[in-house]
Amino acid sequence: MKRILVTGSNGLLGQKLTERVLKFHDFDLIATSKGTNRYPITTGYTYAEMDILDSGSVKEVIEEYKPDAIIHTAAMTNVDTCEENKAIAFALNVGAVQTLISVCELHNIQLIHLSTDFIFDGADGPYSEEGIPKPLSYYGETKLQAENLLKNSNVHWVILRTILVYGIVSDMSRSNIVLWAKNALEKGAPLNVVNDQWRMPTLAEDLAEICLLAVQKSAQGIYNASGKDMMSISELVAKVADYWKLDKSLINEVSGATLNQKARRPARTGFDLSKSILHLGYQPHSFQEGLELLDSQIHSA
Repeated sequence: MKRILVTGSNGLLGQKLTERVLKFHDFDLIATSKGTNRYPITTGYTYAEMDILDSGSVKEVIEEYKPDAIIHTAAMTNVDTCEENKAIAFALNVGAVQTLISVCELHNIQLIHLSTDFIFDGADGPYSEEGIPKPLSYYGETKLQAENLLKNSNVHWVILRTILVYGIVSDMSRSNIVLWAKNALEKGAPLNVVNDQWRMPTLAEDLAEICLLAVQKSAQGIYNASGKDMMSISELVAKVADYWKLDKSLINEVSGATLNQKARRPARTGFDLSKSILHLGYQPHSFQEGLELLDSQIHSA
C-alpha cells in the first residue's frame, strides 16, 4: 500500500482526498495542513500540522513519514488576492513548490502538483496538454513558474491542470462558484454574472480521484483534470438556478470588463481530456451529475 502525504488537507480538495481514502482504504494517508485538522473523522489516517511556508517544518514532516508520493493541493488560488499580494502569492505558489522539489529529489518521492487553466490567455481554448501558456494574471504566472520548476527538476513529477473546482465539505474555509450562486439566489440577491468567459467546472471528487490515479499508475508528465462540460459562467449559474428551482431573473449577465476586477481572466479555457481518460482512466462526472451529488451531500449533512 502506497503512503501518500497531502498538503493543504483542510481545503476542499484535501478533504475530498481524505474522504476518498477512508472510503476505499487503498492508501496510507498522511494529511497535513497549517493549524488543527478540520476533517470531522480523525481515525483511519494520520494528521500532522505542517506550514507549507516553513521549509524546516516541511522537511521535518516529510522525512518523518517518508511518503511514496506527495499530492500538493496547498496554494493561493484567489486570483485578485494574488494580484494584490504578490509576495505572499509567490511564496505559496512558487517558493513552497521549490521546497517540496528539493525534499522529493532527496528522497525519491513522486510529486503530484495541482495547476490551473489560468496559465493560458484563453484565446484558443479548449487546450491540450501541449498548449502554449500565456498567463494574463499574476496567479497564472506563479502557477506557470511552479510548473517550470517541476519540468526542470529531477523529481518524478505529475502536473494536473484543473478548472473551477466546486464541491462541499462540512467545514469550508471558502466558497466556490456553485455554492456562491446557490446561496446568493436562495437569499434573493441579484447577481452580476459574466457571459463572455467559458470554463469546464470540475467536481472536487473527480479531481481527488485523478490525483490518486496518478499515484496508483506512477504517472509522469502533464495531464488535464477538469470537468467535461464547457459552459459560460452565466450558463453555469443558470444551471444552478434550474437545478434548485431558484429565480433566474436575479441573474444579470454582464461582460467581464464591467466588473473592474484586479486581475485579468482568460476568455475561453477548457481542456481536451483525452490523454487523462486514455492513460489514467479518468472518468469525470457531467455537470448535472455533479449537482446531483452535491445536492445529496447537502441533504445528508
